[in-house]
Amino acid sequence: MNRARTGAVVRKELADIRRSRFVVITMLAIPLVYVSIPVFLLLTQNSSATSTQLAQVAGGVLTDLMLVPLLIPVFIATSSVVGEREQGTLEPVLTTPVRREEILTGKAVACAIPAIGVTYLMMGAVFAIIAVFAMPAAASAVWHAPELPVDIVFVPLLAAWSIWVGVAISAKASDIRVATQLGALGTLPAIGFIILADVKVISSTLLMVIVLGAVLLVLDIGAYRVVSRLFNTERLITGTKPIRAGKSRFRDAPV
Repeated sequence: MNRARTGAVVRKELADIRRSRFVVITMLAIPLVYVSIPVFLLLTQNSSATSTQLAQVAGGVLTDLMLVPLLIPVFIATSSVVGEREQGTLEPVLTTPVRREEILTGKAVACAIPAIGVTYLMMGAVFAIIAVFAMPAAASAVWHAPELPVDIVFVPLLAAWSIWVGVAISAKASDIRVATQLGALGTLPAIGFIILADVKVISSTLLMVIVLGAVLLVLDIGAYRVVSRLFNTERLITGTKPIRAGKSRFRDAPV
């Protein structure tokens, strides 16, 4: 894999993202919607709140932050292929002297940079707001919450899963709106896991974090291999499956 060619794909994809107002606005609005409510609840806690109540609210803040790297890539990755097909720029990209793996990796990295970057920036902003405006007991509950290391470790793993799901759907879909809707559905299993962690069905112990992190890493690697098979240049250009060697689409016609 050539780094220069992959970097060129990344720069091209990032430029396309910056030009899309819908993607930029959505990428900034989603974190605010999902994080503002639990942060507000934490800031409004008074001195009568028990340590258990503060721990629950703090866990809710950190759990909702894990939704950000899942939801942001959906709007970027699902438009990475079908969006170019609708704009008529897909065929020129695929016919350049760039390998399939380089295009796929470049698109994935371009999705990961804003998704992971915005998530960590949002975390920093939330922690700063809580440190300045929340009462000391509430801030301490956040810093000592078992969900904090989970957030830091799981952000890139969750973002990778959302990206591969989005790219796979985008490679198969013919309409960007349908691709976005299917991409949101594809993140439901991971969102379900986050909800289970939020309601304490899944405990955030060190062993559980290591096991689930390893499982998610294996799933991400497997998803990459599946998507790389779907990302077939001939099929993406023609919209049909590639012809295998030794086979023909047409039966022999009688003379």
